[in-house]
Amino acid sequence: MKPEHSLSDEQIDQYRNEGFVVVERLFDGGDLARVDATIRQMTDQALAGGDFSKVLELEPEPVDGKRVPRRVFNPYDQHETFRALAHDPRLLDKIESLIGGDFNLQHSKLNMKPAKVGSPVEWHQDMAYFPHTNDDLVTTLIYLDDATEENGCLQVLPRHHTHYFSHSGPDGRFAGMITENLADFGKPRSLPAPAGSAIFMHCITPHASLPNRSSRARRTLIYEYRANDAFPIYYGEMTNLAEAKFRMIRGRPARFARFGGPRPLIPNVGKYTSLYELQTKAKARMK
Repeated sequence: MKPEHSLSDEQIDQYRNEGFVVVERLFDGGDLARVDATIRQMTDQALAGGDFSKVLELEPEPVDGKRVPRRVFNPYDQHETFRALAHDPRLLDKIESLIGGDFNLQHSKLNMKPAKVGSPVEWHQDMAYFPHTNDDLVTTLIYLDDATEENGCLQVLPRHHTHYFSHSGPDGRFAGMITENLADFGKPRSLPAPAGSAIFMHCITPHASLPNRSSRARRTLIYEYRANDAFPIYYGEMTNLAEAKFRMIRGRPARFARFGGPRPLIPNVGKYTSLYELQTKAKARMK
């Protein structure tokens, strides 16, 4: 018997074929209000406390003379509101539709994309950052605000979730972004949707987002879920840091690793840094 809140067969087919599926208005106004209040409380406390580096990352551009957050690190561990949402059956039943009933949380993050200065995210594939023994990982993105092209909604390149693009610069170092020309691989698709909508995206689907120069924020809460028999492949400091965020969610631990999917891309990374900083530094090196 399917779980109560499973995806439909048509939605599952779209995910398998296109590499993503959008479920509009999965969460309601009450859910969003609780998350909004939590974000305001957390960011205000972090900024008032002086050293906020373990909680927030700031936009490089100020707004009205003030620095504003562009990311909240690891929200699942920061507050019960985010833990409750990560365990919500409306969400988990849909994950089970895609990767089975035994899975855990790989990591969580909250991208703020504030009005006027929201940073772009260059084209990349998530699992290029964290190779695993198989590709049963689902990136779940929850729009906390109405998302449009004007305020930097997600863009995806459909049907390219079965292979990797290069993420290396001319020096061979991991650039944190696709360094191939994507013009010959089809037209990107923008995914605008109302607040409360969720995007379920395969971990190898290429995606990006434009900068937000509009007057409206576009915050996105992200949970990465992985099948329990998808184990990380060690490649250095970033593997250990990522595994510190591992949390059991549903089902039983796996006794054996499962191997499958395209051969994992192993990034050549030096010191750990955020996606934004990694992409910015790589672009500077490649000028």
